Amino acid sequence: MKILDSLQTKSKQGKKSIAVLIDPDKINNTAQLEPLLRLAAEDCVDYIFVGGSLVTTTNIGDVIRTIKENVSMPVVLFPGSALQIEPTADAILFLSLISGRNPDLLIGQHVVAAPILKNNKLEVLPTGYILINSGKTTSVAYISNTTPIPEDKYALAACTAMAGEMLGLKLIYLDAGSGAEREVNQKMITTVKKSVDVPLIVGGGINTPQKAFNALQAGADLIVIGNVLEKTPDLLTEISDKVYDWNQTINVK
Repeated sequence: MKILDSLQTKSKQGKKSIAVLIDPDKINNTAQLEPLLRLAAEDCVDYIFVGGSLVTTTNIGDVIRTIKENVSMPVVLFPGSALQIEPTADAILFLSLISGRNPDLLIGQHVVAAPILKNNKLEVLPTGYILINSGKTTSVAYISNTTPIPEDKYALAACTAMAGEMLGLKLIYLDAGSGAEREVNQKMITTVKKSVDVPLIVGGGINTPQKAFNALQAGADLIVIGNVLEKTPDLLTEISDKVYDWNQTINVK
């Protein structure tokens, strides 16, 4: 089953998913990935996202090869630009930064990437990317030259998500940004989730099991865990347990 079909099916069923985000810039040696990948396999992680706002290395292909040699879950590119396309991945989040007004990240980079993607086998996942203020300037806000939506402007975020869905985007991604001080709050997630019918991805600042559960309860279909795993990889087990427990309650209904 294609990744988008799987996400849509699980969303309709009320089931949740978890993704681990790996930033190639933080990988000095691909061997350092192996302990995290073993944990990901043991904890039934659904997807591995690869990418970042600013990737200065040329090791994306090596990182993906290492992932595929160790685990079987799909590898999804989370690109900061068209330069981060790597055809050995399984899919790409085709991100349109709909919360900002930078034309290059609304459509410009996509025009550059389109012919490349047309000629390889990557599954393209059209995604409305919405950046939410998290208390400090994150890398994605600085690099994208956009202002995040204030964390208490729920209607603005919901209307932005609705517009993205009406434009044909198949996923909505609420992100507080890498290394966020605060995660996207529950009211924001719930308000956006109620405004659209497409699967909702939530990431940034989810660094405790309770925050993971809060995001799931608020309406996230897929939560993305990144920075925190660099220092405390075992946290992945606790967070994945929250996802597993949630899905078990769905199975028994």
